[in-house]
Amino acid sequence: MPTHFTNLTDAATLETDQFTLARRIIGDLIDHLATGVVHGCAGTGKTFAVQAVLEDLRAGTGPRGRTAALTLTFTSKPTMRLVAEELLKALTGSAPRNRSRFYLIAALIDLLTGPPRLLVIDEAQRMNSDCLEQLRHLHDHPDTRFALLYVGGDGCWEVLSREPMLRSRVFRRLPFKPLDRAEVPALIRRYHPIYHGVADELLLDVDDTYAHGTLRDWAAFTHTAADLCRESGRAGVDAAIAANAYTLLGGGVS
Repeated sequence: MPTHFTNLTDAATLETDQFTLARRIIGDLIDHLATGVVHGCAGTGKTFAVQAVLEDLRAGTGPRGRTAALTLTFTSKPTMRLVAEELLKALTGSAPRNRSRFYLIAALIDLLTGPPRLLVIDEAQRMNSDCLEQLRHLHDHPDTRFALLYVGGDGCWEVLSREPMLRSRVFRRLPFKPLDRAEVPALIRRYHPIYHGVADELLLDVDDTYAHGTLRDWAAFTHTAADLCRESGRAGVDAAIAANAYTLLGGGVS
């Protein structure tokens, strides 16, 4: 499994409905060589879920066996040529010598006609219309064979859905949201040993005061609380540990 935020140890992977759906949706994209989008607010677990699926694909431990998967992440407002260069570099392992965009596109079409693969574009909200259209052109080419997954945070779907040619081709879309408050106690007790046997009221207080259903914030709180438990000789979180953790985390304001 991918590393938890802040390299938190002893944490379990919470297979929430969204986590399970991410696995199903990515499998559907590969089966149909289709386009999909996984998006949501920062810290809700979308990147962790996608990375977990990619690890299984690369290891061949999932139901589809070993599947080639590439992940590209670009800085703000990449150019069409940069996108083509980075994709070609990821496919071949070396930087292209000819930097003409038309040469790059022709080379990419040739490379993408091989065995089916998955291309993941992370932080997709940074892409502009021209780059999105270029990827759509590569994906729609009759000779290429790859699934295309866009992953992004705040504003991702707003950026992608503005492109009618792209939006009409989205086969699967999964919005990640914060944990439902009613589900927090049962889920968090499975998350880390320091929560075993902790009352619902205290776990809900942590969620209301600091985490707000966000897994990344729960990881930060857990890391802090686990250190405090160890320093004080406690086996698990109590009200005093929670209060001290809030102080270290900025007074409980996240």
